[in-house]
Amino acid sequence: MALLSRSSRSRTIRWGGLGLAVVAVALVVVALVRGGSDGAASAQKPDPEWCTPGTQRSALCPHSKVFAPKEYAIHGNSFECIIFASQADAQAVLRANPSDPNHLDDGGGVACRGLPEPRDTKPVRSTARHFTCGAGDTRSALCPQRKRPFDARYFLRYGNDAYDCSDFASQADAQAVLRFAPVDPNHLDGDGKGIACPDLPGPKDVKPVRRGTP
Repeated sequence: MALLSRSSRSRTIRWGGLGLAVVAVALVVVALVRGGSDGAASAQKPDPEWCTPGTQRSALCPHSKVFAPKEYAIHGNSFECIIFASQADAQAVLRANPSDPNHLDDGGGVACRGLPEPRDTKPVRSTARHFTCGAGDTRSALCPQRKRPFDARYFLRYGNDAYDCSDFASQADAQAVLRFAPVDPNHLDGDGKGIACPDLPGPKDVKPVRRGTP
């Protein structure tokens, strides 16, 4: 009799433990689901109350779908990079008025390279032609003279995909940037073989760089 009682208690304890385990798993699943939905909600966070329907997209109202580049290009030097929600928006303003009254061009016909995505780094050529090399400007496609000093850090100053192969005067210069930062924030080594911008003109440096990770 005592043996049966102990066996019954043992089964009860086992089933009770199993039930608690099931409840715990269910609670974890619910928490994860709620966390996921909260994350999705935060990713789609609406604009502040003052951003009424029809408000222009800007850094203050970054989720608005309304954006008219020409509105930012007809008031003289009235807007700085910090006003825009993304680099692509600033570039759209530069395209709308290549004379660049807002002085958004960072050089080479690309506006506000330091702004977040989405990005549009295809140069506005008519703007790029107005660029004049200063005495201290690093060697680049805009200032290609070989005797001009080259500073790899110049092309890493924004820490993201801000520069393209077309910004460099030579393949060796692009390779120097890849050597300086093998994590390749500018995506100069598209195939991951350790050679940056192989189609650029010489001088060349095709000794592969061992690619790094953040």
